[in-house]
Amino acid sequence: MIKFIRLALALIILAVGIYVFGILVPTTDAKMNPVVSHDKYEISESTQSLHNSLTIADLHGDALLWRRNPEHKHDRGHIDIPRLRDGGVDIQIFSTVTKAPRGLNFDGNSADAPDDITLLALAQLWPMRTWSSIYERAAFQAHRLQKIEANPKNNLIIAKTKSDIDQPDGTLIAVLATEGSHPLEGKLENIDRLYDEGYRMMGLQHFFDNELGGSLHGVKKGGLTDFGEQAVRKMRDMNIIVDVAHSSRKVVSDVLALSDDPVIVSHGGLASHCPRTGNRNLPDVQLQEIARRGGLLGIGYFSGAICDISPAGIADTIIAAVNVMGPDAVALGSDFDGTVKTTLDTSEMAIITQELLKRGVSEQTIRKVMGENVKRFLEENLPD
Repeated sequence: MIKFIRLALALIILAVGIYVFGILVPTTDAKMNPVVSHDKYEISESTQSLHNSLTIADLHGDALLWRRNPEHKHDRGHIDIPRLRDGGVDIQIFSTVTKAPRGLNFDGNSADAPDDITLLALAQLWPMRTWSSIYERAAFQAHRLQKIEANPKNNLIIAKTKSDIDQPDGTLIAVLATEGSHPLEGKLENIDRLYDEGYRMMGLQHFFDNELGGSLHGVKKGGLTDFGEQAVRKMRDMNIIVDVAHSSRKVVSDVLALSDDPVIVSHGGLASHCPRTGNRNLPDVQLQEIARRGGLLGIGYFSGAICDISPAGIADTIIAAVNVMGPDAVALGSDFDGTVKTTLDTSEMAIITQELLKRGVSEQTIRKVMGENVKRFLEENLPD
């Protein structure tokens, strides 16, 4: 009888495991990161020839959050290494999401709300240390990318210095970034720990106010705290790139007041081009100041950032950004795998090139916004 009970329990555990890891987790991933069903994009020979000659860079993707091996091609989500290569991507910033309040929205989220990343860490069998530590979640996702880098078949390098950006053709250059600086857990020394793990870009906020200051989507939406100012100064001293993609407008003003150092908005759009995204995007005056300092805006592909998520709409937003900020300050910032619905995955990047050509954008500007601006920025701002 005892043997029968043990066997029954083992079978129940096995069945639950098969359901969770074979059905529930992949299904959740697919539902949260859908690509709108569409006919295959037809790319002209001349467009494909130009696209193949471009440097392609994406300032923001969250693939490390999900339980799928980026080394293999998948039929769900947006990013994996085979699809990056299919799309001609040369540089991919891998951002790491570590906390997400329940009921996520663009208007106001409490940092005290239940955290969905805790549930995701449990469901995806992340190491136990990640269940209660935001820092450890960032470290774990870095370790995932480090394992990919360690396999020579992947031909991927995690860029940590300026010289790492100069690689032979065919090398996929990755940069580690935090989606918000809550992995610091209120400790400046965690900046050093994240740096040692390979992080060279740090977002200050995500969807909630944190120890550093207010979020565009937080409750108070305030400016930099004293700790936030200390953290930003330390990041800059270490040549860590500061990302204000989700920071409140007051935080952005405070960061810009600290020094003339360049910052980026890794994924977003323009409040002026799509007014309904006012709680997600910055006004032109701040974007122009970011551009003046040599910073970048990465154009997102999701409805929270732009009004029209079609490839044509992405191209229109890129053109609007160029008109506001100039051609040297605009880049791509997909937010792929960031629980967003898109009309393409990373294998289909050539359609953006084609839509820009249709609109009469010059080849020089296309080269800049598709990747040369990001490559130049990293060569200028990563540590020596």
